[in-house]
Amino acid sequence: MQIINTKLRASIINWLSQDVAPTRKFPLSDFERIQYELRSCDVLLIEGRSRVSRAIQMITQSPWTHAALYIGRFYDIVDPNLREHVQKHYMGEPDAQLILESVLGKGIIVSPLTAYQNEHIRICRPSGISRQDAQAVIAYIINRLGMQYNMRQLLDLARFLFPWAILPRRWRSSLFNHNTGSPTREICSSVIAEAFQSVDFPILPVFAQNEGENVTLVQRNPRLFTPSDFDYSPFFDIIKYPIIHLSGSAAYRHLPWKTNALSDDDGKIYVKNTENTEEKAAEKVGNNPGKKTGTVDFFD
Repeated sequence: MQIINTKLRASIINWLSQDVAPTRKFPLSDFERIQYELRSCDVLLIEGRSRVSRAIQMITQSPWTHAALYIGRFYDIVDPNLREHVQKHYMGEPDAQLILESVLGKGIIVSPLTAYQNEHIRICRPSGISRQDAQAVIAYIINRLGMQYNMRQLLDLARFLFPWAILPRRWRSSLFNHNTGSPTREICSSVIAEAFQSVDFPILPVFAQNEGENVTLVQRNPRLFTPSDFDYSPFFDIIKYPIIHLSGSAAYRHLPWKTNALSDDDGKIYVKNTENTEEKAAEKVGNNPGKKTGTVDFFD
């Protein structure tokens, strides 16, 4: 029975991990510049394309489905014991730029940054963090290499989409119960949140007012964090390196726009018909009173 359950679990994980969205013909991020500009302890947000990524997008209402912590190269890790530990978990090129991430079916692992070179990436940089604390954040996750991905936690987060009162008691989330979940299971965003909270670096703290006017911060339950929270946090600098770099005054005026054309989200291009547009618009508005002419587009 245990063998059957293991095979079933593996099949489900494999199905959830399969990409269902095609790779973009042209990436949104300049990967070469991201490689050059990254610093140790930066959080990378990634727009995934797998089935589980689609589920996370629905749960969080955000395109960001995965978070990873950039640690640099082996020699960027100050502690020699931690460096040796990372080397045991990564057998690739010694000069590779590395990230720490929690992956469904694999747990917390070390991966090369190039694994996401074709994906949409955003950098979230902890503002003002000290070098010592940055190394402590990295050490926190390195010491958890091999921990498993917490699928139950993902399901718990999904339950927050439903009004609390209508859920059967057995379905209600256990996130706030004492000793909830296994201490050896995490999802990508929660383990990174725990790492930053271990050095008291704020992400989205809860503000509590004591007697009088004193305000204190309360650490948020790390199991509630999703990748988009690092994007939303006021304590992280958001850094974008689009594939087309804008520099100088009104540089966007010189972008290579295709004239008289629009595209849908699948990349299909429609040629805009500019002939007799005003007449067609007037006719359209005549059939739909109250609609403004400026909102009408016509295509061949």
